[in-house]
Amino acid sequence: MRKSIGLTDTEITEDTLFDGQLYCLQHRHGYRFSIDPVLLAHFVRLGTAERVLDLGAGCGVIGLILLHRHVESIKELIALELQKGLVRLIHKNSRVNHFNDRMRIVEGDLREIKKYVEPESCSAVVCNPPFYQEDSGRRSSDRESEIARHQVACDLDDVLIAAAVSVKNRGKVYLIYPAESLGILLGRAANSQLIPKRLQLVYSYPDESMAAKVFLLEAVKNGGAGMEVLPPLYIYECKNGPYTQPLQAFYRSNSF
Repeated sequence: MRKSIGLTDTEITEDTLFDGQLYCLQHRHGYRFSIDPVLLAHFVRLGTAERVLDLGAGCGVIGLILLHRHVESIKELIALELQKGLVRLIHKNSRVNHFNDRMRIVEGDLREIKKYVEPESCSAVVCNPPFYQEDSGRRSSDRESEIARHQVACDLDDVLIAAAVSVKNRGKVYLIYPAESLGILLGRAANSQLIPKRLQLVYSYPDESMAAKVFLLEAVKNGGAGMEVLPPLYIYECKNGPYTQPLQAFYRSNSF
């Protein structure tokens, strides 16, 4: 287990994953990642010499997990983030985890993706997009969280267009999104030639009356027909209970 990095900035917290092997610095009072990017990062499948784009990277947690888990698979990971404060955090996280040689950090707006990424230059794209319409959902108390969680700076179509522009033909796009919007996302993804190929519904805990909370999707640019529907993934063993064994494994060093 690594020792603490001795953080002195009281506005930033020093959080870890994988039994302390991976650091993730976060703003104490700004945007802080939830379980969603952890779920998405473990859903991603990579081959060799991959060039991966993380759209709206936040503090960079998805990219950090991918680089930690897929040491031999990722040639370059591009973290694109709009907010300056979060871009600075990604730089810090890249340095403390020694990922500078494989992580390229770009400050920019995904709606202008061609300014930052050559079209069809990435083999995979990942994104944990803002879930909520600008005037819906639980309101965030600070602007950084508001932009990260609500569709203030971009909407679902903007994300899908940016992903479709960036990913190569037959490349993969990975998303997590609210289950109630599954039909909307599947339709709009297909409109961008992102054909759904693998789907997993995520539930809070096993209960026949419980609706799915979110879903994980793998889409392939100009992919063929047919989609694999995976068994459901449960976060908790029961109501107010501990994480299920699969979820506990997502946070451990021996999960890969």
